[in-house]
Amino acid sequence: MAIVYSKLNHALRVPLAAEVHSRPYLRLDAPESLTHLAVYARDQGQSGGNNAVVQHALLSSLCAHFGVTAPVSDAKYFFHDFGRFRLKWECHTEFATYTFAQRHEADLPLAEAFERVPLFHLPQAWLAGLQGKIMVAAHVVLDRTRGASDTFATGLRRVFEGNNLVGSRVLEGGELWTDFLIQSDGFSRFVVRDVGLHEQQSGRLVQRVLEIETYRMMALLGLPHAQQATPILNVIEGELAALTVEMVDGVIADAHALSAADTDREQALLNTITGLAARIEKLALDNSYRFSASQAYFRLVDARIDELRETRIEGFPTVVEFMDRRLTPAMNTCASIARRQEALAERIAHTNDLLRTRVGIVQEQQNRQILQSMNARAAQQLRLQQAVEGLSVAAISYYMVGLFGYAGKAAKAVGWPINPDLATGVLVPVVAAGVWLGLRRMHKQIHNP
Repeated sequence: MAIVYSKLNHALRVPLAAEVHSRPYLRLDAPESLTHLAVYARDQGQSGGNNAVVQHALLSSLCAHFGVTAPVSDAKYFFHDFGRFRLKWECHTEFATYTFAQRHEADLPLAEAFERVPLFHLPQAWLAGLQGKIMVAAHVVLDRTRGASDTFATGLRRVFEGNNLVGSRVLEGGELWTDFLIQSDGFSRFVVRDVGLHEQQSGRLVQRVLEIETYRMMALLGLPHAQQATPILNVIEGELAALTVEMVDGVIADAHALSAADTDREQALLNTITGLAARIEKLALDNSYRFSASQAYFRLVDARIDELRETRIEGFPTVVEFMDRRLTPAMNTCASIARRQEALAERIAHTNDLLRTRVGIVQEQQNRQILQSMNARAAQQLRLQQAVEGLSVAAISYYMVGLFGYAGKAAKAVGWPINPDLATGVLVPVVAAGVWLGLRRMHKQIHNP
C-alpha cells in the first residue's frame, strides 16, 4: 500500500528526506566558465543577525532585473537558467554563494575564456549593491584541452600573472590549477582541466573547488580576531602577574599586624582582579563565536580536500600541501589564542579565589580582634557594675537605717522605752547584710530565669 496520506507521515519526514538533496551541484560539461561570489552580509564582529533576510533581498533584486520570480523568503537554495547563464544560489548561516555558469560552443584559449566569464552579464547596479559584502570572488574555467601537464602549466603562467602555481591531479581524471591569489581584476582564478572525468564529475569537482576557496576565506576571518586579541592578552597577563606579586608580598608580611590600610589594600586587589575577570570574559565573548566558526570551516576545508583524492604533478605543490603551509598555521594561531584565553580566565579565577580566601582570613582576624575587644569591654563593665553594686548596698542601707532611726525617735516620743541611737547602730550591719543578700538574689533570678 502506498503512503499517500500526509497524516500518516511525521511532520518532518519530507523536509528531512529532502535535506540531503537540497544543495545539488551544477551539471557542467567543458568548455565552461564560471563566476563565483560569496557574499558576507554581516557587520564586522557580529555573531547573529538577519543574514537570510539580507541575502534573500539581494537575490530578489537580481531576479527582478531579469524578470524572474524569486524564491520564497525561507528558501536556502535556488537554481534558474537565465538563458545567457545559469545561477545556483545557496544561503548559509553567515553568507550566501552565487555561482554563475556559462557554456561555450567551442574550446577557447584560457586567456579568452577568463575574459568571457558570466560576470559580464550581471547588472552593474546589482554588483554595486554588494559594496563591502563580497568575501570571495572567483572565476573558474572548465577546460578540456589535451596534452602533457608540463606543457599546459607553461601556458597557465600567463593566465595567473606569473605567480607560483598549485596543481594536482584530482578524481583520477581531472587536473586542478590555481595560485589562491587575487588577480589584478579582483578575482581569484581556478582552472579545472577535464582529461578523463566521468559524467557529472565536472560539476562535483568544481563545487568542491569553490567550497574549498569559500570555506578557506571564511575560516581566515578568525585570524584578525586572534591578532587583535594578542596584545590585549599580553596586557592582562602582565597586570595579573603584578597583582600576584603584590599578593605574595602581602602574604609574606606579618599577618597579625593588620590595620585599616591592609584591609583597603586587599579590597583594592579584589577590585582589580574583578576588573581583569570582566575584561577577559568580554574578550572571550567577542572571539569565541568567530574562533569556533573558523575551526568548523577549517574542518570543512580538510574534508573537501580529502574528497579531491589528489595525486602529485611533479614540480608543483598540491592543494593539501599549500593549505598545510599557509592555512593551517593561521588556524593554529586561532586555536592557540582560544586556549590562551581559556587558560588566562582559569588563572584569573584561581587568583580571585586565593584573594577572596586572603580577604576572608583578614576579616576573620578582624572579627577576632573585635570579639576580644568586646570581651574586654564586657569585663570592664562587669567590674564597674560590681563597684556600682557595692555603692548601691551602702546607699540603700543608709536610707533604710535612716528610716528606722526616724521610726525609733517616733516610738521614744510616744513613751516607748527605746534608745533610737543604740537601735540605729545595731540595725546598720543587719540592714546592710539584708540589702546585700536581696541584691544577690535578684541578680540570680535575672541571670537564671
